[in-house]
Amino acid sequence: MVKIDLKDRRILYQLDLDSRQSLTQIGKKVGLKKDVVSYRIKQMQDEGVIKNYFTVIDAYRLGYIVFRFYLTFQYANPELKKQIIDHFVNYKNTWVIFSIVGKYDLGLVLWVKDIHDFYSFWDKTLDKYGDYFAQKTFSIYIQAYSYRPSYLLLEEFNKSDRLAHEIVGMGKEVDIDEVDYQILNELAENARVPLIDLAEKIDCSSQMINYRIKNLVKKEVIQAFRTAIDISKFGLQHYKVDIYLKEHNKRNNIMNYIKYNPHLMFISTSAGISDLELEFHLENTEKLNQIMEDVISKFPGAVRNFEYFNAHKYYKVRLLPEA
Repeated sequence: MVKIDLKDRRILYQLDLDSRQSLTQIGKKVGLKKDVVSYRIKQMQDEGVIKNYFTVIDAYRLGYIVFRFYLTFQYANPELKKQIIDHFVNYKNTWVIFSIVGKYDLGLVLWVKDIHDFYSFWDKTLDKYGDYFAQKTFSIYIQAYSYRPSYLLLEEFNKSDRLAHEIVGMGKEVDIDEVDYQILNELAENARVPLIDLAEKIDCSSQMINYRIKNLVKKEVIQAFRTAIDISKFGLQHYKVDIYLKEHNKRNNIMNYIKYNPHLMFISTSAGISDLELEFHLENTEKLNQIMEDVISKFPGAVRNFEYFNAHKYYKVRLLPEA
């Protein structure tokens, strides 16, 4: 772990609230001069605390749906596993690819707009690597709720920040043009890219770029500008919990209760595996079991059982199919 003091945590928190904030704006909110904020951000980038800045894009509103696969390998040596992972990383419609410590080996989340186009890719995948998959578990994402890393400021974070989460999988589809998609494509890779750089790359005025970004926010295609941090620097790991409910009508109550946990990062619902999925940044499984024991005692009889695993390493996270 690296040394991350309270001032760094405050900066990280503000960057995750809106990573397109200026250094001056962040400085006013954390009580530091612009130059000090710039120095600390650069230091955290150099130390790997800050991995990148990303834009939360609701691709559901662009006509996509989301498929998710959990894969279990067989007969696959490390070199072959890397080849399979690279195969998925290079596919333009992958959202998330991560290795797993637990009941599966690899997790995939894929954007799908044309089912025939997807099946062509999947069919070729099975032709090439199907013998190395002992198990393929499939589901369709329905809703996903993303939360702030409030654990950065346990004594200071605003409860309202927990409520200002992003929601994907809801709302009507909207139309955007090629220029809008080019803007989204760039922001997906770097949420802090300056307007002038975007304008030069897309061959459009910075005023027009700014207008279009605001319009995409208004249409809720852009949900947030956030910051990816290396949680291992904080001594944390990423855990995912699949919950199977005995009383399905208690699901919303459980969601409304657990969302205030400062270590909760993600809530999702899907068709095909469990009834409710939670993701946390925690120190160890003991902390996770404490949280689940609390949920079970708070809602007696509602939870039939639960399973969890560790999302060990991420190979790709991109909230928009590549242009």
